[in-house]
Amino acid sequence: MTQEALGPGAADPLSLRGVVPPTVTAFHDDESLDAGAHARFVVDRGATGVFPLGTNGEFPLVTADERERVVECVVSEVGDEVPVIAGVGAPSTRETVANARRAAGAGADGVVVVTPFYYPLDDRAAVEHYRRVIEAVDLPTYVYHIPSKTGNALSLSALSDLAEAGVAGVKDSSKDVPWLGQAIDANPELTFLAGSDSLLVPGLQVGCTGVVSAVANVFPELVVDLYEAYDAGDRERARDLQSTVYDVRDALKRGPYMAGVKTALSLRGDAPGAGPLRGPLRAMDESDRDALAADLADLGVL
Repeated sequence: MTQEALGPGAADPLSLRGVVPPTVTAFHDDESLDAGAHARFVVDRGATGVFPLGTNGEFPLVTADERERVVECVVSEVGDEVPVIAGVGAPSTRETVANARRAAGAGADGVVVVTPFYYPLDDRAAVEHYRRVIEAVDLPTYVYHIPSKTGNALSLSALSDLAEAGVAGVKDSSKDVPWLGQAIDANPELTFLAGSDSLLVPGLQVGCTGVVSAVANVFPELVVDLYEAYDAGDRERARDLQSTVYDVRDALKRGPYMAGVKTALSLRGDAPGAGPLRGPLRAMDESDRDALAADLADLGVL
């Protein structure tokens, strides 16, 4: 039972809390889709939900048909046990709505909509984008706020308009703690999830009900322990584990962008293979792989 971590917002029918990894999308060596069992791996180790087709899921690099297949496979693996909130975002509203409808048909419990990217948007356009998704599917809709990747930050007033429009919550990866604190204060009916491994404990401290952690893709036990320590009121242990997460995060950032998580999964030995990244993303070379293995061994997480 939740003790220290805040409970989910009243507008969130899924009551998301705890650790919700942004699960990786597995590929065969030829980069064709491999359904895999990564969602099972994290759920068996304490994840309370899964978020396929986020940044770690390489969502911009998969087709609409592949997105649907990913959601079907994840729902088949763990949908009876934890909520599956599927990423459906795209630059256009039309494509986002189509993705959301396909995710709903594939059995997702909710949809996560990244702020549209490439073209700059004003608040009115952003709010209308989300409103059309909310009206298109009978599933809770969550905002994925990551302006460093999309180029579009949501203002606090736009977020309040989105709350009125019916969004259920926010996965915030802005790393803007003042923005996050004010957003939570102004919209207590929404569920907020801390979306950066650099701010798991700080996110919980300002009112997030859970965390969406890339580190939890590889070491779910570590992040689950952190959340449970915080929730139990053991702030010292939670801070110590956050320190370890910082170190693991730094190690995973070695080498090419995004390569660390899948490489580390292959190093664990007890995790299902996730295969390569899909081009133009590239794998670590042998020297980076060896250095990552040494770093993780030194940290005691392998």
